[in-house]
Amino acid sequence: MALIEIEGMEFYAFHGYYEVEKVTGNRFLVNLKIKADLSQAGQTDQLEDTPDYQKAYLVVKEEMAIPSNLLEHVAQRIINRIKSEFPEVQKVTVKISKMNPPMGGQIERVSVSLEG
Repeated sequence: MALIEIEGMEFYAFHGYYEVEKVTGNRFLVNLKIKADLSQAGQTDQLEDTPDYQKAYLVVKEEMAIPSNLLEHVAQRIINRIKSEFPEVQKVTVKISKMNPPMGGQIERVSVSLEG
């Protein structure tokens, strides 16, 4: 078993429960971990034998573009899509961080991590 990590993906999106978040949006960072058997790709050097990182990034980008009230919901959608589009994937971990959340104080980020 091996781990593919796509780290530090940055998006501007409109996720949040409060109206101000839905209108003004915010900056988000996303980290994706994909666990799969990559032994075939290690032998063949062929893209079709591994989850395509570019396609995985596009899944994250598309899901981040859909406004949601909760980061948990966005993360679960990403997990569901990755597992659906890459049947060889055994486990997915997604961490979404909202940068400078409007919580009435100086906060660097709040994050949600889900695994599926």
